[in-house]
Amino acid sequence: TSVIRGTYLGLEYMRKGNGGDGGVIINISSLAGLMPAAFQPVYCATKHGVIGFTRSIAVTANMENYGVRLNTICPGFVNTPILQSIDKEENMGQYYSYKDEIKNMMQFYGVMDPSIIAEGLITIIEDDTLNGEVMKITASQGIHFQQYGQTPFTLSKR
Repeated sequence: TSVIRGTYLGLEYMRKGNGGDGGVIINISSLAGLMPAAFQPVYCATKHGVIGFTRSIAVTANMENYGVRLNTICPGFVNTPILQSIDKEENMGQYYSYKDEIKNMMQFYGVMDPSIIAEGLITIIEDDTLNGEVMKITASQGIHFQQYGQTPFTLSKR
């Protein structure tokens, strides 16, 4: 609920019709929001929700001329201390038996430095044509965007 509440709060203060100056809201999801993750079903579901919510509210913001763009970043595996926890049963709980599958996914997608996430953030902030976009960031493919079919509403100017 924090992503939803934070987004609505940001829109309240940022939208031009309410005295704001406009801007950009960037919500963070995960690659798990774009594919199934058998060993993390709740995490996966919430990350799918972040993407759907952000894309939907981006359409509203565009249609209502809020002057606020909304986008999502979906990083893959990032070199942070949490990645070290998959070898510890007390951290993984019932999903500890999947640790080898997680390690295989880490090897497939690669593990990236947090600086590439910052690079993605800057791209979204600076490119004012991006609205409702889903940026994927992986070590193996770098920064790229999820492709969706055409919708009856305009999300971006791309």
